[in-house]
Amino acid sequence: MYFLMICPHHQGPQIAALRDALRPQHRAWVASGGAGLAKVLTGSALWDDAGQGMGNFGILEAADEAAARAFAQGDPFAQGGVIARVDLTRLADSFQASRISPMTS
Repeated sequence: MYFLMICPHHQGPQIAALRDALRPQHRAWVASGGAGLAKVLTGSALWDDAGQGMGNFGILEAADEAAARAFAQGDPFAQGGVIARVDLTRLADSFQASRISPMTS
């Protein structure tokens, strides 16, 4: 199954510093697929009009919504208090994932 994951971040100068500190662990989590919970097909930071970080998104492949949610909740950004909430939307079974270059193998 494929999911669109959108993770708005808390705002404020302390969050930007925390996000910067946790970024290496976040990237390792994404690269590992959360120790195999999901495969991240693509994703990126989300910026506001002023060029400030406001969240992140990803397109995930996971066995089910529980695995996708466990991946999102295990992210160091979530564990560390950067992420305000996780929004998961299941994509259509006909979603053409082959049109996305995978971030992870």
